[in-house]
Amino acid sequence: MSRPRPPSDPDTWPTPCTRCRGHYEIAAHWPDGPVCRYCYQAAKRTTGTCACGHTGILPGRLDGRPACRDCRTCRAEAELHSGGQCWACVLAATVDQLLTNPHTQQMHPSLAPVAAALKAMTRPNSGLTWLNQPHVTAFLTDLATTATISHEILDALPHTRTRDYVRALLVTHGGLPARDEQLARFITWSQDAIQRLPTGEHREALRRFVRWHQARRMTTTDGETTRGTFLTAKQTTTVAVDFLTWLTSRGTTLSELTQADLDAWQSGGPTTRELADRFLRWAATAQLVDPRLRLQPHRRDTAARMSHPDQTRALARAVDHEELSPRDRLAAILVLVLAQQIDDVVGLTWDQITIDDDRVTITVGAHPVELPSPLDQPLRHLVAEPGHDRTAAHPNSRWIFRGNSPGQHLDASPLRRRLKTVCAPRAARLGTLEELTKLDPIPVLAEILGYHPSTIERHATHAASTYARYIAARQ
Repeated sequence: MSRPRPPSDPDTWPTPCTRCRGHYEIAAHWPDGPVCRYCYQAAKRTTGTCACGHTGILPGRLDGRPACRDCRTCRAEAELHSGGQCWACVLAATVDQLLTNPHTQQMHPSLAPVAAALKAMTRPNSGLTWLNQPHVTAFLTDLATTATISHEILDALPHTRTRDYVRALLVTHGGLPARDEQLARFITWSQDAIQRLPTGEHREALRRFVRWHQARRMTTTDGETTRGTFLTAKQTTTVAVDFLTWLTSRGTTLSELTQADLDAWQSGGPTTRELADRFLRWAATAQLVDPRLRLQPHRRDTAARMSHPDQTRALARAVDHEELSPRDRLAAILVLVLAQQIDDVVGLTWDQITIDDDRVTITVGAHPVELPSPLDQPLRHLVAEPGHDRTAAHPNSRWIFRGNSPGQHLDASPLRRRLKTVCAPRAARLGTLEELTKLDPIPVLAEILGYHPSTIERHATHAASTYARYIAARQ
């Protein structure tokens, strides 16, 4: 049952609705006059046969009777935006106005595919909402007058979310070539980080470390650099900057570095200081420090692991959690059942999924794994309603976990935070790995889950440690 209208309020809304004569908020100004939001919604739902013979939606009025009212530009029977034009036509006109150079009356070739994608949006109101934001309008207007559009030109502009979003649109629709964005971000960030050190030996050593170790290591990773790799490289470089700053304050050069200096450095701060060992290993290879110098390594296998009963309860919550979206429930299932890392989960594509009436399989390693009911329900839901497919950001996207940035998958960090309502992702993954090593041989498990055999072997050893101590005690 619909909610009744509130009383007419001429003090707040002095202009009456031309249809009901009530004083309510005006939603549109149509040829027959101002229309309140109640009559506006009712008009959009009015159907029948017009005096002209057209059968369909009749939002207009002709001699007091419902009449058809199509777009004066495309003649489509659709909801009108303004000036007798539908939302799609207004969007197309706005796109052309913003992306056309006013001096030449021409659109840059790189912007043409983006313009076509924006005009083809199945939800034009979202496109207009984005384009009509003042900062977006200003950015696109300036970009339209740029003689050359390239990654270098965009890099020179202030770092804003609008710049990054427009760049992603250009890449997604072929206006710019694809590049490794995480690597590009790291290189830009590292240039500022290097400047934190005074000119001299330490700054030059850091510059060489970033260029010949960090950047090259990121470049040789399979495919595009992940956000996890980017964050690790950034943290390692930050610790190296702190370490070299500390040496500078003591008046110590790398060639004069002693084990006592390293011990003092490591004991005088947080545990993240041990990450300086990555810089030291490179410096030893480059013959900048004594290769015998060492930082105390982090103790492995000390992270918390979720117990099997807690895993079972967490999986039940993930399957039935009404507040989690289908994508978040799928992520939780993959962590708790297949011990997948969140960085790998967000990179899954529909090519790794097979769905038919009887079964759903997913391939995270060398072989597909079946997800029985009800674990298959999030994927079946996403096939029917993929989401993020009605704008220009993700046309025919291959990503299962589509992100906010055009053509990109979801960032792992916010997903981790959301999953904490069900379980701690790291503890859940490690606990699942420990349980799985009790069920299958190490080589088979490594192939199925996409892990290196040595990693699975380490978890298998940890899982059997209590039992091994018991046997030793008995003997």
